[in-house]
Amino acid sequence: MRRVLLLSLIATGCITIADGQAKHPFTFEDMMALKRVEEPVPSPDGKWVLFAAVDVDLKANTKTPHVWVVPLGTDTHVSQKQGDMGHPSSDHSHTISDQTDSVVPHFSPVLREVGDGHEREIIADQDADRPRWAPDGKRFAFVSTKEGGSQIWIADFDGTRGIVTAKHRLTNIATEADSELWSPDGKNILFESDVHPECDGAPAEEDPCNARKLEEAKNSKVKAQIFTHLLYRHWNAYKEGKRTHLFRVPAPGPGDWGGPPIKSQGQPLVLPTSYWDLTPGDYDAPMFSLGGQDNYAFSPDGQEICYASNHDPEPAISTNNDLFIVPINGVTGVSPVQVAATPKNITADNKAADETPLYSPDGKYIAYRAQQRPGYESDRWRLMLYDRKTGAKSELTDGFDHWVENFVWALDSKTIYFSAEHEGHSLIYALDLSQGIDKTQRKYPKRVLVGGYNDDLAVTPNGKTLLFSRMSVSAPNEIYASATTGTGCPAMAGNVDPGKEDCSLNKDWPMTRMNDPVLSQVEASKIESFFFPDAKGESVEGFLVRPPNFDPSKKYPVKFIIHGGPEVPMGDEWSYRWNFELFAANGYVVVFINFHGSPGYGQKFIDAINGDWGGAPFEDLMKGLDYAEQHYAFIDKERECALGASYGGYMANWILGHTDRFKCIVSHDSAFNTESAWGTTEELWFNEWEFKGTPYTNREMYLKWSPHLFARNFKTPTLVVHSQLDYRLDVSEGFQLFTTLQRLGVPSKMLYFPDEGHWVLKPQNSQLWYKTVNDWVDQWVGK
Repeated sequence: MRRVLLLSLIATGCITIADGQAKHPFTFEDMMALKRVEEPVPSPDGKWVLFAAVDVDLKANTKTPHVWVVPLGTDTHVSQKQGDMGHPSSDHSHTISDQTDSVVPHFSPVLREVGDGHEREIIADQDADRPRWAPDGKRFAFVSTKEGGSQIWIADFDGTRGIVTAKHRLTNIATEADSELWSPDGKNILFESDVHPECDGAPAEEDPCNARKLEEAKNSKVKAQIFTHLLYRHWNAYKEGKRTHLFRVPAPGPGDWGGPPIKSQGQPLVLPTSYWDLTPGDYDAPMFSLGGQDNYAFSPDGQEICYASNHDPEPAISTNNDLFIVPINGVTGVSPVQVAATPKNITADNKAADETPLYSPDGKYIAYRAQQRPGYESDRWRLMLYDRKTGAKSELTDGFDHWVENFVWALDSKTIYFSAEHEGHSLIYALDLSQGIDKTQRKYPKRVLVGGYNDDLAVTPNGKTLLFSRMSVSAPNEIYASATTGTGCPAMAGNVDPGKEDCSLNKDWPMTRMNDPVLSQVEASKIESFFFPDAKGESVEGFLVRPPNFDPSKKYPVKFIIHGGPEVPMGDEWSYRWNFELFAANGYVVVFINFHGSPGYGQKFIDAINGDWGGAPFEDLMKGLDYAEQHYAFIDKERECALGASYGGYMANWILGHTDRFKCIVSHDSAFNTESAWGTTEELWFNEWEFKGTPYTNREMYLKWSPHLFARNFKTPTLVVHSQLDYRLDVSEGFQLFTTLQRLGVPSKMLYFPDEGHWVLKPQNSQLWYKTVNDWVDQWVGK
């Protein structure tokens, strides 16, 4: 990477380069040039960290992952307190004082060199994603589509030089393979595949059966489908009668497999002739996930797996995901008469969600996340502990009023590190099991170790270092590290314990600087937060991003962004779909509010939106914008545009019928008619919880909060965006909204994507989306 001396003045948002080269506002092309860094995976010998990074080719309209490696000892900070481009890193502890509501300190300027990371691309000649180490550290598995669709591959790794010496394809399963995991004993590899449950049977027969069904469907002139239950489509795809199952395949070793040899990458390789389906049946096992921590795990001895699955009769109205355990051998008898072992449900007593199991390194426990209220996907995520010997279960985060997200065990099984939303950040906490429950508060001791917006936690083999990904408004994910030692800040309930705010967070530093060559040329905007009182006297947080080349003497128009979910937070985080830097870049102030319903402020704050979709959240949004107008003189309140997607699109539609304060509106993948949105969605539990029933059991609630019934008030020019493959909020919602606007004579335009789902993901589609949205705002608001 090119080395350039950089002075980053975070406090003012002003950045200059020593060689005199001028910086420019962030562009869409800059965003597409960034590498999208994924989770860190430390090697068993503690010398290396693997990670995948996605490259975008805008011209080819592709996104391709490749595998990279960085030495584990890398510490790229340079004798200053903080990293640049919004990524906090420290050479000393963060000090917290006079911060009763937030444990995230303000950051100082830094002088350092750009591109001084030691990361290196080690699989560049084919797509390669999700690297996972073999226990011996001499190989790692990864996913690639280079041959035969998505399959599992094995890379031989030279740990002395940190290079890949050979690559081989491991699987050749007709239904493709993904999301692999190497067993701790090194003997097996676990992976997911979407199969026809009617093909369940002997290992040697299941794959040929699925292959025949795939071929028949491909060659059939009839493309009709017959449904016998709900959830026949999900997010952006029809299920086509298939279920996700977990399979095991023997890990590579001499003489392990039969079958004819084939060649992969020019190297002879014997592929397995059968794969053992460990989770047969007409269930998704593991169940569907949008990402995050795996919903399955190996026991430390490699003899058992634990996975999450929903076995309720109607999963479309159920969040009752349970944890099951099954022996890794998974079958009894001798082929071809082999019968799948019966899985054991270890969380049957909880009718709400149980997910993300993870065995303790000593094998005594399984930690997992759980909710308590059935049917409510936004209930508080608690950290739970299952005793494998006694079957006893206990909650570890009783009294901790924030959602536990990603978590990882310490190597001595005495501590669990986890991330959790706190206001506009995602902090890393440590929960100490070794001391038992605190006698005073009757809870396990918890402390916050690391500030910032963090995720994807891992612990190095020696147990001394935490690895994690970090993002901010002004920079996408990079891999960071922090010491596991240190007192941190006591945080029994999520906030720093009252009276103990004068404490220090752990030192942290960047392991990678993948995107410095791009970001060093960009004048980054900064984020700032403000709190304001709502009608009930409660404190609500808002955020503001100023445009580049900001002049406080000028007036600036506003892009008012409304987040989706609705139980999804906004804060100091990066997004490629709704990027605040890009929205601000052409001369706008960006304002957004964490209204009632947003995580990071306690479960009561989240629950407040249930049955009140157009009530408190709307009031929060209007009062938050009022506050910003009154306290930031550079805001031009006569030139404001409201933009939102999903629930944010719903709220944009609600705003359309309840105020004329905005000069324009952008409504993306929205709910317009709450009754028809219920009838065309797939995850019915969501609508039925939020509106407290169905349209035929509680129609009054649906009608009370349906934007379409206030169409007589529509006046504001509106851009409607919707996609054909969006099955969370069907495209018909967008068509209804656009038809209504056109019939009313309201200036309107519709952007329709036939090949996208709830999110616009393809690079050239994204380019069109940003251009259309920004042009619409410019047309009605003006720069």
